[in-house]
Amino acid sequence: MSVAEAPPSALRARAANILRSSTFRLAVLYVLLLGVSVGILMAFLYWSTAGYMDRQTAATIEAEIRGLAEQYRRRGLAGLSSVISERVARDPVGSSVYLLVDDNLEPLAGNLDRWPAGFPDPDGWIGFRLRERGPDRTEEHAARGQVFLLRGGLRLLVGRDVRDLEATRALILDALGWGLAITAALALLGGWLMSAGVMRRLETINQTAGEIMAGDLSRRVPLNGSGDDFDALAANLNRMLERIEQLMTGVRQVSDNIAHDLRTPLTRVRTKLELLCAELDGCENARALAAETIADTEEMLSTFNALLRIARIESGARRSAFARLDLAALLEDLAELYEPLAAEKGQGLKLRLDGPAQVTGDRDLLFQALANLVDNAIKYTPSGGTIALAGASREDGVTVTIRDSGPGIPPEARERVLDRFVRLDDSRSTPGSGLGLSLVKAVLDLHQASIVLGGDAGGLIVTIGFRDARSPVA
Repeated sequence: MSVAEAPPSALRARAANILRSSTFRLAVLYVLLLGVSVGILMAFLYWSTAGYMDRQTAATIEAEIRGLAEQYRRRGLAGLSSVISERVARDPVGSSVYLLVDDNLEPLAGNLDRWPAGFPDPDGWIGFRLRERGPDRTEEHAARGQVFLLRGGLRLLVGRDVRDLEATRALILDALGWGLAITAALALLGGWLMSAGVMRRLETINQTAGEIMAGDLSRRVPLNGSGDDFDALAANLNRMLERIEQLMTGVRQVSDNIAHDLRTPLTRVRTKLELLCAELDGCENARALAAETIADTEEMLSTFNALLRIARIESGARRSAFARLDLAALLEDLAELYEPLAAEKGQGLKLRLDGPAQVTGDRDLLFQALANLVDNAIKYTPSGGTIALAGASREDGVTVTIRDSGPGIPPEARERVLDRFVRLDDSRSTPGSGLGLSLVKAVLDLHQASIVLGGDAGGLIVTIGFRDARSPVA
């Protein structure tokens, strides 16, 4: 048995989610703060090691200059030259550098062949290069010394070959640089792993929230039993969801009971009015009044039936009927059904399909929702106008577009008309209950499909986006 591997696109999406997460940003900020802290610590270590060696070298040179100056005061130029010659002879390959020159910079004593180029700083320190000739090649090394002025224009240079010090400094810098880089890499890796762990917990909560928003109020955030902050948050959320489910169930039960209780007497009223209408022979005015009353009861019954249907759809009870289906075939049936009605009103109904359009859903509910939209388009489009249906498959799903040449919906009212009992006719003089688009919205929400109303150039354009049929619908 082998473990299934996630597709590359899913891995890229997960990596992008981690990079965008606030946890990873906090981790990056932590890495920056840690880097600055480690940098300051390493700068102190560098100052304590390489800086200490620098300071020791400078102190040794200064002490040697003081000793030679004392020799010069006590024994004069000859004595100083003798001391320098003795020191050079005692350690000919050592790191010490001496050079005593006259006012023309001509060497008098020491182990340098000429005065180095360059000028000393205000404290008398000068850096220069030493050329060392060997049997096979000539090497140059860094050196550092201090210049001391004597009477009569004489100058004394005392220094050290600092090649070992430079090598040690370079080694320390390399070690500190690698240490800082490894620290930053480990901190980034830790931040990435921490972000991935937090993202997994948040994705679980987000997935549960999405399923609840889709209508499944029975879903709960899973706990992993660790007792950490996320478990405490999930427990509180679950208690809140249980309370909301109880309230929603109570409200839905009351609404259903009212609708059921009113639908039964209304049905009786309609039946009795029909019987009364049959008994009113010769009383045309009474028959007309009874017929109008019957029409009113029919409208009220339609409203209650629509409310009950929306309630059942929003409860998610129809999700058990979901199956793979081809929206292209559904749109063809829809066009065939409504083409005669459009032709009767002098309208043109066109259908354009780009091949199969596979989605997962309830065919009857989707047919009813799309039929409501086409029926509205035919209802509000004037004679001579056109209604266009289109279905197209995308990389991540299916898009259905219903476009008409009617008056359209003002932009400020496009979101509002999807709510229950909302009608653009403020006087409410035209027939209708304002539940047609609400039913469409409930069906599309059940299928996790989006709906956008547009048409700024005239008419109404309804764009519906279904997710990829391969993605499970919660």
